[in-house]
Amino acid sequence: RNMERLTLACGGSPIHSVEDLDASQLGYCGKVSEVSLGDDKFTFVEECKHPKSCTLLLQGPNVHTIDQIKDAVRDGLRAVKNAVEDRALVPGAGAFELAAAMNLRENVAKVTKGRPKLGVEAYAEALLVIPKTLAENSGFDVQDCILNLTDAREDSGGSLAVGLDCTTGDPMIPADEGVWDNVRVKRQCLHLSTVLASQLLLVDEVMRAGKQMGRVPEGAE
Repeated sequence: RNMERLTLACGGSPIHSVEDLDASQLGYCGKVSEVSLGDDKFTFVEECKHPKSCTLLLQGPNVHTIDQIKDAVRDGLRAVKNAVEDRALVPGAGAFELAAAMNLRENVAKVTKGRPKLGVEAYAEALLVIPKTLAENSGFDVQDCILNLTDAREDSGGSLAVGLDCTTGDPMIPADEGVWDNVRVKRQCLHLSTVLASQLLLVDEVMRAGKQMGRVPEGAE
């Protein structure tokens, strides 16, 4: 693995013997040094011309702090990777869930007839779990926050993505504050939640059918 990283950082290509060595297979780095940090020794390869790989050195007062920093860096890098691959972002701070829930209630539910309409309303209510959780974790009244967000989006005519400011509890524009979510994360959440809900309903149907199988039909001896 270190050989692969050196190849990406310095250029060149790995060879199996010095007899196959050629100038075109060589890489370049301006400085190589061995540095002792605590009880460990690290080899630093620096001043590369066209590096395509790097190593982040994380330091902290204890193991717990280092693990927290490592998780934060990993999450940040994955979020950037997802954004680059998707070539799109979704407004965060609960703005997407609020807009989706209002669209289901105002447009989809009105044209849906019968029992499926209850499912649409339940799905819309479930989407509001995200902004409700943000409000609750921030120490604000959940109902007031949801009502304020709904009013702010209605006042904009549904044209603005309105999210929750976790500092003040007031509605805000996530795009102006730089609060974004990954498209694939939202897509996966919607897909998995729908599949899981369908599976749970299927289990209920199977259990209900099993109970009815043991009953004696009315009028039978």
